[in-house]
Amino acid sequence: MPEVQNYGAVGDGKTDCAEALEHALRDGEGVLDFPRGDYLLSRTVVVDLDKTGFTAFEGHGTARIVMAGPGPALKFVGTHVKGSAAPETFEANVWRNQRMPIVDGLEFVGTHAEADAIEVEGTMMFTVTRTLITRCRHGIRLVNRNRNILISDCHIYHNTGIGVFYDNLSLHQSNIVGSHISYCDGGGIVFRGGDVRNVHIGTCDIESNHSPDGAPTANVLIDCSGSTNGTAEVAITGCTIQHNSKSPESANIRILGRGDEGKEGRATWGHVTIAANVFSDVRTNIHLKGCRDVAVTGNTFWMGFDHSLLVEDCIAVVVADNVLDRNPAYSHTNAASGTNRLIIRNSRDCTITGNHIQGVHHAEAGLLVERCDRMHIANNTLLDNDNVGLLLRDVKRSRVAGNFIRDDRDGAKSEAMKVVGGSDNEIV
Repeated sequence: MPEVQNYGAVGDGKTDCAEALEHALRDGEGVLDFPRGDYLLSRTVVVDLDKTGFTAFEGHGTARIVMAGPGPALKFVGTHVKGSAAPETFEANVWRNQRMPIVDGLEFVGTHAEADAIEVEGTMMFTVTRTLITRCRHGIRLVNRNRNILISDCHIYHNTGIGVFYDNLSLHQSNIVGSHISYCDGGGIVFRGGDVRNVHIGTCDIESNHSPDGAPTANVLIDCSGSTNGTAEVAITGCTIQHNSKSPESANIRILGRGDEGKEGRATWGHVTIAANVFSDVRTNIHLKGCRDVAVTGNTFWMGFDHSLLVEDCIAVVVADNVLDRNPAYSHTNAASGTNRLIIRNSRDCTITGNHIQGVHHAEAGLLVERCDRMHIANNTLLDNDNVGLLLRDVKRSRVAGNFIRDDRDGAKSEAMKVVGGSDNEIV
């Protein structure tokens, strides 16, 4: 395959290669092959897929693109703006010229405060693999409308903005798998507004995507506020998600599901599965607000300095078979000051079952449920928690049964369960 050097690109880190890459896109054979070197760009190179045809950028792990100007180093633009992912909705030119643009084996480095690595719009089957993005603003920014995005085996590390940014985007079908996304000050994977469905975030390491000096964010932030369509149909599975407790209001997963002025049934988004993850070392491990139909299952939690779990204004949340503990092996950290508490408030029709909740300290209760309706709290184990194991406040029409609650610490004075207010409850 022809190398980009054949079109005038010089990998010396000094020569501006923007025009050479445009030449390769215009006159090449579709594969931009980068030999080892540093390829400087002073401005965005736009990949107009309907003109270039099938396009792939290949770096083999030895080539670096240095973005010295504002905006994305590479901007991919397609015309799949009407059809869905269904084959019969494709316009002929999309399948003929545009499907599956690829970035593989490249490193992107930003030297400008507003340098991004990759921006994607109007594409079908855009794929990024084995790519490193560092010292940029945003890593991968998805805008306007795309379908079927795959991000795999990437390192998105140490950026000033967001690692993977779903920016007021219409996107159905996207997978982020097998990647490290860490030390991005604006959040690791962030959804703001838009219309997003069918997201799978799996087997990733997502860490410390918060700045102590920046606005509150999360390792995974799904913010539907102000959106009429929001984000739904999400699976977050098999990840390690952790750090940084020193950032105010930091969270591992925060889902703000209420959009469109909070009209119930119209914009209470959900259908979310959070399963088999490892969570630790943030202010709040999981924060759900205004969500519906969420399953939190089979995860481990510790070092939730304000909350292990905070559920507010939600409907039909199931929290089952999780381990929420204060592990003494981590006593070398400042974990002693954390609470690890669980709070569920202003919610209804939820099931809390089979969880192991141990070592909630400096808190009103191990599990606090307040101002809730039609809750089923059963078969949980609550051990060695300060003050009260299980506290129900102003809860109605709910069932509490089969919970094992003890505190056997020396000098412990905590109560097993306390009920304040409420009505029409069955407590066994």
